[in-house]
Amino acid sequence: MATPIIIKKYPNRSLYDSSQSKYISISDLRQYVLDDVAFEVRDAKSKKDITRQVLLQIITEAENEGTPMFTTDVLTRFIKMYGDSMTGAFNGFIDQMSVMIDQQTKQFLEQFTESQKYNPVNAWSDIVNRNLEIWQETQNKLLKASETARTRKKGEGDK
Repeated sequence: MATPIIIKKYPNRSLYDSSQSKYISISDLRQYVLDDVAFEVRDAKSKKDITRQVLLQIITEAENEGTPMFTTDVLTRFIKMYGDSMTGAFNGFIDQMSVMIDQQTKQFLEQFTESQKYNPVNAWSDIVNRNLEIWQETQNKLLKASETARTRKKGEGDK
């Protein structure tokens, strides 16, 4: 993996790309993400890594423009997951699903451009079926983890 570019964020919200020695915008950072440019955002004063906060800011701005990706129900469910015993399992699931969706989208586009004869409906059908299999496997894992947590909690209450 390439060494990430260090982006400094100043209190006035300006972003400084140290690799290019210039100020950039949040839109530029979004483009870095789209171009798979590795970067790390650090608070200019404390040197603390604030990459996640800036990525969330990019998502928030994208959600406010055009058609949002996350429905109110999805966001509500995300919020309810914080602090829950299932947070770790959910985090792993989201990571796996986002990687899988990215890979499948790339695969679909490659197959589609390789052959005009390839039926895109079949490709998306294959992707949906595989996603359903993964979702069912994950649900089973989450249910087992939940049952284990409940059993442990019940056992602790008996003591």
